[in-house]
Amino acid sequence: MSLSPKPSALSDLAQQVVERYPALAFPAYRRFWLASFASVGATRLITLGQGWLIFELTGSALQLGILGAAASLPNIFMTLFGGVVADRFDKRQILRITSASIAALLLALALLDAFELVRVWHVVTIAALISLITGLDWPAREAIYPKLIGRPAFMSAVALNSFTWQATRMAVPALGGILISLTDTWVVFALSAAGFVIMFIVISGIHIELPKPTTHSAVQQLQQGLVFIWQTPLFRWLIGLTFVGMFLANSYIQILPVFVGLMGSSEQGYGYLLSATGIGSILGTLLVGSLDHDKPLGRYMFAGTALSVVALIGFVIATQYGNFLLALVAVFFVALCGSVYLVISVTILQMRVPDELRGRVMGIHTSGYSLMSLGGLLLGYLAQTTGPGNAVLMTAGLYGVILLLVWITRADLRRIGHQPGV
Repeated sequence: MSLSPKPSALSDLAQQVVERYPALAFPAYRRFWLASFASVGATRLITLGQGWLIFELTGSALQLGILGAAASLPNIFMTLFGGVVADRFDKRQILRITSASIAALLLALALLDAFELVRVWHVVTIAALISLITGLDWPAREAIYPKLIGRPAFMSAVALNSFTWQATRMAVPALGGILISLTDTWVVFALSAAGFVIMFIVISGIHIELPKPTTHSAVQQLQQGLVFIWQTPLFRWLIGLTFVGMFLANSYIQILPVFVGLMGSSEQGYGYLLSATGIGSILGTLLVGSLDHDKPLGRYMFAGTALSVVALIGFVIATQYGNFLLALVAVFFVALCGSVYLVISVTILQMRVPDELRGRVMGIHTSGYSLMSLGGLLLGYLAQTTGPGNAVLMTAGLYGVILLLVWITRADLRRIGHQPGV
């Protein structure tokens, strides 16, 4: 007797999923979302492979920090103009070019590694070039998917996009760690290249309307986006908190291999820790993604972020005692609680940004993710001088103080969700 669900049961299940996450009812968005798993999974493998390769070559927390800077600074610079490019040109063509370029760079790194020709400067240079290209890629991604859905589906689309990043963070690092232990890092880079090839193929079949022509120069358009953010308190504070949180709190990921070494673990342990953060983020994302807009979203944001800081402190304590299991639990809660702020804040921004400014404003917002790697440079320096545990405690504590001050002084952020339109 077959154990497969009946077609009607599968249909009912699909209907329930679509009702809970209405963005999936749009075919173009579904294709884009599924294709994103390949390229985002590749991005996770890149982070894992480059970090472990640098650690194998040098064993240095400072070198990991330098890698983080190389993977972030070009992106921060290029993202400012990447948003302008996304608002001026065909977003689909932008994603095709960026996907093909990143695939070529990863293939080059895989060949260097496979033939044992790779050096630290190779890894850092290719990381910087990929960072530069993603400065064009990320704003285009943020600007394209709202074109594929209806406005009521925004919250679910943001949650599903976040799910892509978090699901790959859950599964890919653990599998990547095992893959590295069984083969070598070059295999990881080769698979990453394949992921971007898949994205190139799928995005080529998606069609959207072209942006309207503009008489403004690129610099003028960039200025318009920056002025809008600065003159709109909600955008200024939400984006500002994202920047601070990525730089001070989430940057611990960049020196995670050092903590793995402190606990006497291996590349598999590194992958498991990254996967634990993915599991936590998935659960947090799914919970938030199904919330109604009339919930006290502002309070949820602050509560989640504060709890993530507490969990990060718990992670440091666990590593000092060499308790790997407790460290896994701690990073799980760091990610779960942190994802609450991420999903809610991005949804608010996507719903309130004028469409003609979407690429620029959301591009500037996405540059904050690069600050996570840049913060790793600061942590790498502090770890060399004060120890990795003390370094994370200092930056997490500073972030906690900033968060408390904003909570006390910004009633408009606390009231998000109590007024119409999020």
